[in-house]
Amino acid sequence: MPSDAPSDERLAVDLLARTDYGRVATSMRALPFLAFARHIVTDRRILIRMPRSVGWHRACAGGVVAYGSDNLGSLRPGEALWSVQVVGECTAYEPTAAEIERFGPAPERVDGEPYEPVYLAVDPQFGTVHSADGGLERHFGHRT
Repeated sequence: MPSDAPSDERLAVDLLARTDYGRVATSMRALPFLAFARHIVTDRRILIRMPRSVGWHRACAGGVVAYGSDNLGSLRPGEALWSVQVVGECTAYEPTAAEIERFGPAPERVDGEPYEPVYLAVDPQFGTVHSADGGLERHFGHRT
């Protein structure tokens, strides 16, 4: 692998920046838990927007979470299929006005309840990247 190839963590964060939605995984009441979320990447952190009404943020903030996404629904011609995951500490976060704007419009309702956003930040400690047919290796000089 070339020495200038990105690390798994850096490549995972770069690929997350190409997607708008992902899934956060943690545990809730000692059981595995997986929830969808809107995200943006800023300063090598993953900022997440979730609906406050469902309480998912309480299971995430203050703990270690996994956050992942893929290009399964947005695969372009000639692009390799990929999936990424970062793991890191998750904290409550107060976004700037510019960051809120980057998230784009929020849904009006989630599960029948008015949508009120809550924001979290994930500081990746490590990442994993998987791709089909060596596409990332050809594109980035990176082995998966």
